[in-house]
Amino acid sequence: GSVRAHVSAAAAQRQARPEARSRAHDEARRYLAHAGDLLRPRPPRLIGIGGFSGSGKSTVAYGLAPGLGGVPGARVLRSDVIRKRMCGVALTDRLPSSAYGKEMGERVFRRIREEAATALAAGRAVIADAVYARAAERNAIAAVAHDARVPFVGLWLEAPPEALAARIAARRDDASDATPAVLQQQLAYSLGHMAWHRIDAGGPVDIVVDAARQALAHAASEPVATGDQGNEGDR
Repeated sequence: GSVRAHVSAAAAQRQARPEARSRAHDEARRYLAHAGDLLRPRPPRLIGIGGFSGSGKSTVAYGLAPGLGGVPGARVLRSDVIRKRMCGVALTDRLPSSAYGKEMGERVFRRIREEAATALAAGRAVIADAVYARAAERNAIAAVAHDARVPFVGLWLEAPPEALAARIAARRDDASDATPAVLQQQLAYSLGHMAWHRIDAGGPVDIVVDAARQALAHAASEPVATGDQGNEGDR
């Protein structure tokens, strides 16, 4: 931005017509203001995004990330990606069901918390993207923000089962291994007390991302208390 501002200012000096010179000066001021905005410190924060498979967690996470924190935006910690990385396989390789057992699930959630704490300590905004069907895991990710003394907001995405199933069926070359059968298991979970902000994720992506953005704007500094334990599940 500062380089473009310098170029525009230099170009303004070469303009013979006052109108063209004025436009070039205005452009230089806009670029300089943009550069200053990019350099403005932004405090770290932690956002949790949960929901059953097909609810659009990752789409919302990556849609929100550029506008959170400083440049280049929030770091997204996606459980599907972290699990594949921990197992040493490509993101599109399908893992066996044993990779989704309780022990591995605990390791994945622990890694998310560790990486979130490290990024927050470095001043980064973080988005933790996982199913978060268990209240204990919702509590645990909120505790990371509490320990780091940064704001936490939890968003729970929900949509009709048929919409979730259709999205799962439409996936291609995705890190998620979820199937319609996995979704049916998740739909039977008891979530416990859900204190995270519920987002209607059944509509178009841009509307869902905008609803999530509005929820963050209204609740960024609210404390989150997540209640009784529900079931674990993550794909």
